[in-house]
Amino acid sequence: MTNFVEELRWRGMLQDIMPGTEEKLNEGMTSGYIGFDPTADSLHVGHLTQIMTLIHFQRAGHKPYALVGGATGMVGDPSGKSDERNLQTEAMVEHNLAGMKKQLSKFLKFEDAGNGAVMVNNNDWFKDMNLFTFIRDVGKHITVNYMMAKDSVKRRLDGDSGLSFTEFCYQLIQGFDFYYLWKHHNCLIQMGGSDQWGNIVTGTELIRRKDAGTAFAITTQLIKKADGTKFGKTESGAVWLDPEKTSPYKFYQFWLNASDDDTKKWIRIFTLKAKEEIEKLETAHDEAPHLRILQKALAEDITVRTHSLEALETAIKTSEFLFGNGSLDFFKTLTETQVLEIFEGIPQFQVSKEELNSGIDAATLLAEKSSVFPSKGEAKKLIQGGGVSVNKEKLKDAAELISADHLLNDQFIIVQKGKKNYFLLIAR
Repeated sequence: MTNFVEELRWRGMLQDIMPGTEEKLNEGMTSGYIGFDPTADSLHVGHLTQIMTLIHFQRAGHKPYALVGGATGMVGDPSGKSDERNLQTEAMVEHNLAGMKKQLSKFLKFEDAGNGAVMVNNNDWFKDMNLFTFIRDVGKHITVNYMMAKDSVKRRLDGDSGLSFTEFCYQLIQGFDFYYLWKHHNCLIQMGGSDQWGNIVTGTELIRRKDAGTAFAITTQLIKKADGTKFGKTESGAVWLDPEKTSPYKFYQFWLNASDDDTKKWIRIFTLKAKEEIEKLETAHDEAPHLRILQKALAEDITVRTHSLEALETAIKTSEFLFGNGSLDFFKTLTETQVLEIFEGIPQFQVSKEELNSGIDAATLLAEKSSVFPSKGEAKKLIQGGGVSVNKEKLKDAAELISADHLLNDQFIIVQKGKKNYFLLIAR
């Protein structure tokens, strides 16, 4: 056994803790849970703080439960939301649950006999419960005054969109989740993000009022970026854990491109590295910030844990190809889908494969057959200055013929203006 709370504390993750929680955990193996709502068929990096919390919980010798909200996913949690979200059908929720189960299995050990992780679905205990049973067995124990005092409720009542009865009931539903797991699985602790404190405390209150029981609560800090923008969001949207939604390369780049201030916090939260190792990395980073030692350590660690070592190696080779001296041999191993993922957001132009069979001079190809340059004059000028490369080879003459022989994977031509301005020509 190790001190779980102390682990969260030094990593900068701990936000709120109910009195007596740390002492209870230090008595021996304790069961605790975190809930995940299946709003999509993949988790995203915004869920990683809670996933890491469960990992630390298990590593400290405790038994983690991952509750997937098959029932609550069809209702919607108002915490931290300014508007009511769209309700999901049962079929949508089931589809999302399957994806989440697969991902959580990568992070937690489910097979260990002692403190192996357990996955539960709250639809199992809600599906046969009718309204009258719920309001009799749950609703009568929690007053409306108590529910109205919650910050998440107050904010929505004061806002323009209001709060539906459906969402108002959410804290009772989550509270009963805690009660059920406490009663049937001996889950004594619920954990979650700091925005969940009100819902979690409702659960401990229901346990106290309904069965005179004792339960505990811990919340972690909500992750924010140093520049004030939302953590886990990029220009193209959320950063998903599913490689079909966010490629391992883009996942790797998300962490690699983090600011120094963010990385110094995130390497504690999102890796399992010991304090001494992190401090050594920080010292090395501060001595040579341009090498981005911290960012690389963070990106490598979390990419391997989320995807695989092979996926990390491909992501690194991709980065070297685009921003370093990577060879075309690597590019030739990529599938069409991988190429298009790598070049997503980079200007792409379609050119005629038939015309390439006869050859097109570089200036015409780059200015008229595509829009890499606004004019042939500008194309010629930069080519003569040695600032244009085709497939990693500098062009020496604007009249040089580019033909089908230049096609990579029989489909692509990579054009560079300078070192970092890429363009992808796609032959059709």
